Amino acid sequence: MQIKISDHFTFAKLLRFTAPTAAMMLFTSIYAIVDGLFVANFVGNTEFAGLNFIYPMLQMISSLGMMLGSGGSALVAKTLGEAQPERANQLFSLIIRATIVLGVIASAIGAWLVPDVARGLGATGQLLEASTLYGRIFLVGLTTMMLQAVFQSFFTAGGRPHTGLWFVIGTGITNMALDWLLIVPLDMGLAGAAWATVIASLAGGLLPLIWFLRPNPSTLQLGKAVRDWRALGKACTNGSSEMMANIAMAVVGMLYNYQLLKYTGADGVAAYGIIMYAGFGFAAILLGFAFGVSPLIAYNHGARRTDELRSLFTKSVTLVTIFDSVMTITIFLVVRPVAGLFAAGNQNLLDLTVQGGRIYALAFLLIGFNILGGILFTALNNGLLSAVIAFCRTLVFECLCVLVLPGFFGVPGIWASAVVAEVLAFLVTLSIVLGARRHYGYL
Repeated sequence: MQIKISDHFTFAKLLRFTAPTAAMMLFTSIYAIVDGLFVANFVGNTEFAGLNFIYPMLQMISSLGMMLGSGGSALVAKTLGEAQPERANQLFSLIIRATIVLGVIASAIGAWLVPDVARGLGATGQLLEASTLYGRIFLVGLTTMMLQAVFQSFFTAGGRPHTGLWFVIGTGITNMALDWLLIVPLDMGLAGAAWATVIASLAGGLLPLIWFLRPNPSTLQLGKAVRDWRALGKACTNGSSEMMANIAMAVVGMLYNYQLLKYTGADGVAAYGIIMYAGFGFAAILLGFAFGVSPLIAYNHGARRTDELRSLFTKSVTLVTIFDSVMTITIFLVVRPVAGLFAAGNQNLLDLTVQGGRIYALAFLLIGFNILGGILFTALNNGLLSAVIAFCRTLVFECLCVLVLPGFFGVPGIWASAVVAEVLAFLVTLSIVLGARRHYGYL
């Protein structure tokens, strides 16, 4: 039976509704991990380090898609809750057009800046060459990657998260198959990994575009867009917290790479990449769950169903608390075998990764609540509070920690930066959630 966003949600129904979105995010992270696995095992450690070195910049630019997807889907879901389906579809169409235009512009500017950014962060020689090669090819597919991120949010807002999951699975299988083909038999090296991502993004971005252009069973249909620049600005402002979180993560990633290059050399950069691959998978589940809940919160906020809003929030916090605990234990246990898949006989790299991963795992005790807190206010169309949480969590706290703690504790201080930052962010998120509870009625 099809679940509608207007339904009452029990724990079981909430898990069923959000599971496809969590799976979408998880599967996306998995095929990014496969990229790294192929490069580490069939190309070389320097190329693997180059991929990870430039990836924060690419993540920063790609976050434009998350901004439009999260902010736009919250606005559209709220409009559906206000019983304005025609306007919801016009806003949806406007956001898709804006994504395409913004993607083309950002792709051109990003490709021009890639070598200067890598050089500014300390890359030289082969590391600089590898970073520039991967970054410039990756940005060829930026527009379709942004569309993929936007459509992931709108499949959920349109009540068809399972359909979105199938598109993501198809894209992921295509990417992984192309990784093998271009890197192993065709011996294209790091360029093969980049082109595999670009070609696969065509399936992830263009096929959903065709699906929404045709008559479909969701509540959303691409058609004539309303020229409402204020609404577009609202969507961008509302989704800016998710973009800020990704930009902040990218800036933090650059700082980690800078500090690790300084303290440990290229092996430290590679170790951070491995830890991030493992972390992406677990964080993707939490992020996917939060994105899955977002349109439900937005719809019930628009429909003024306070009881259902309160029920959704309480259930979400309960589930996130369970997820956080399980993931912390799991990361601590699997970090060594996961590191072994990438280290390829490099004992120093293996030791650095295991040490860093076990410290980093402690951050997952609180990360889910901080993610949920930010996306809660995006769903409530309060981009300011959402942005404050995202800004403090990474751009302030984690940047500060990764710059200061190594001076006192050395390399362990670098790994502990995420843990300290999540604790501080939890205190900020908790105070904001409690302070705004009466205004929105979720508690």
